Amino acid sequence: MTALKLEMLTFVAHLLLENSKKLQTMSQSPFQKFTVKKKNSVVKEQIRQEKKKARADKNAYFDNLKEEKYQAMLAKRAQKAAGGTGAVIPHVPKTNKKGPDAKKPPVQRTTEEVMPLNKFLAHCGVCSRREAVKVVTDGKVKVNNEVMSEPGYKVLPTDEVIFNGKKLFVTKNLVYILLNKPKDYITTTDDPQGRKTVLQLTQKATTERVYPIGRLDRNTSGVLLLTNDGDLTQKLSHPSYEIKKIYEVKLDKNLTKEHFDDILKGLTLEDGQIFVDSLAYADSKDKSIVGIEIHSGRNRIVRRIFESLGYDVKGLDRVMYAGLTKKNVERSKWRFLSEKEIRLLKYMNESKKKSKKITDAENSESNNEDIKSIKPPITNKKAVGAIDADKKIKKEKDPTAVVKERPVSDKKPGVRKFKTHSEKKKHKITAGGKK
Repeated sequence: MTALKLEMLTFVAHLLLENSKKLQTMSQSPFQKFTVKKKNSVVKEQIRQEKKKARADKNAYFDNLKEEKYQAMLAKRAQKAAGGTGAVIPHVPKTNKKGPDAKKPPVQRTTEEVMPLNKFLAHCGVCSRREAVKVVTDGKVKVNNEVMSEPGYKVLPTDEVIFNGKKLFVTKNLVYILLNKPKDYITTTDDPQGRKTVLQLTQKATTERVYPIGRLDRNTSGVLLLTNDGDLTQKLSHPSYEIKKIYEVKLDKNLTKEHFDDILKGLTLEDGQIFVDSLAYADSKDKSIVGIEIHSGRNRIVRRIFESLGYDVKGLDRVMYAGLTKKNVERSKWRFLSEKEIRLLKYMNESKKKSKKITDAENSESNNEDIKSIKPPITNKKAVGAIDADKKIKKEKDPTAVVKERPVSDKKPGVRKFKTHSEKKKHKITAGGKK
């Protein structure tokens, strides 16, 4: 019995040794990560931190790239300046070819199409069209070596336009920048008082002269577009295109339901009535934060709406402008627009403008048809006499009979009461009950 017990004990010990060896090999195997499971929250946080680090590395890379380009641009300018102050320039022998075989250098055209002078200056990136009118009337622009004071002068491709001693050409290198504007920056190209402008934030973006589309107050932050495309600036600024903007408004107190409804119905301000497209509370718990959508471009319109009802606007942030948001763009940072975004901006609300023209044309046509459908009174004496004679004959035959005149119908010809059969059916059900 003792021998059997000893054999059994040795066998069990042998099995335990083998199992321990297997466990050691399993712990060293590549499947170790499945044995110790991490919490989902830990894994998610790790992934979040990795993404944050990757984003920071990416931003640092592009910032370095911009800095290198900026330094290269400054070096080029310094080199040009040094070239004008007597620096040694390598001599390149010139070959003066004369005759029919000599190739003439291509002449650069001033513009590809005929356009007014103020529009031409805006396309060249000198200033906006409105400012260009003042520049021209002040006599600061020369056309073909003559001072031009008419902003409506049509610039031809062969004309030579000079401003500040430089010959101007229409800008072909168009730039589109989206900026997340911070507070304490003025939306202007130049400030005589020396305050900070939005162009200081985008000075490393391009060497082209860009200008902001529209305005944001000094204490208003959010989406702002800058470009040198005059046509797009004119389009986005024009009220007929109804470019929508969304603002987040922080008030000094909760917005009441009564004032909420008043804003939706429309308010009368000192410069006329104003209607908003939509209004909503941004936070269900905090009624002092409101989201407002509007397409009016009047000066300080959002602030004036709430100030007229006795509220003080503590913060104003433009969240969306013309379908563009500040997503992935930190405060004071900027980015270039993609080709798709530029294409959408250029063709934005074109259909709305066309439909408006079509409806106006249809309304004018329907008015003309209504005017034609109204029969003029009978002025022909013969026709009047014939009608009176017919009435006399009827009275002579039966003196007691009353001659009834045919009532004139108010219905307009060709106008249907119901557009579809289903509408007619619904009307019958609601009016007289289902038969």
